Amino acid sequence: MLQNLVELLNHLNDKLLVGGPVVILLALISIVAITIIVAKLMQFRTAGISDFRSAREALSLYRTGNAPAALAATRRSRSPVARVARRTLELKARQSLPEARIREEIMQYGADILEELRSHLRTLEVIASLSPLLGLFGTVLGMIEAFQALQAAGNQVNPALLSGGIWQALLTTAVGLGVAMPVMVAVNWFERLIDRQAQEMDSIVTRIFILDPSQPDTEPDIDTDEPFVYRRPVI
Repeated sequence: MLQNLVELLNHLNDKLLVGGPVVILLALISIVAITIIVAKLMQFRTAGISDFRSAREALSLYRTGNAPAALAATRRSRSPVARVARRTLELKARQSLPEARIREEIMQYGADILEELRSHLRTLEVIASLSPLLGLFGTVLGMIEAFQALQAAGNQVNPALLSGGIWQALLTTAVGLGVAMPVMVAVNWFERLIDRQAQEMDSIVTRIFILDPSQPDTEPDIDTDEPFVYRRPVI
């Protein structure tokens, strides 16, 4: 097992040396991308980003007029949606605050949470966009070197000299695409998760504002397993 690992590392090292400085740069960029992706996964897991049940349960309790129980339900989760719902209920409990002031503060509070979730995604976007260009740049440089070697050979042209230079040049394009594609998938997945948070925040906050806890709602509780219909997020 250890011998196979050593052989794999030696093989990768040989490929890096063949590809030149561009491939080495792409390898370093890929390490940065992997580090950010792992950090974002840990951040999302710690934040409980997939937990919508607590906030929906709080909304159901609030609809029945039990505001204290609804507030307690939001405290059982650390998810962004539950945090926004908790903040909304706490501010609404203050009778002295006008509704416009509460809405403005909730919008800012939600925007701060979403901005925290979006941290470092711009770096991943830059890596996904830059990696193919770096790969193409390395290919162009490799082709230039290959044709220079072909010209220097003069009449004693060896086809292997040209073909070897071409595959070495194309290696950088392959590496660039190999770095860009998974990073782009990760970025789009993270963005989708954040958009879902914004949608859910908007839906929960809007429902809280249109309900009056002093007049319990007689409508059936919302289905905690059925997702809300997407609307343009305002938070």
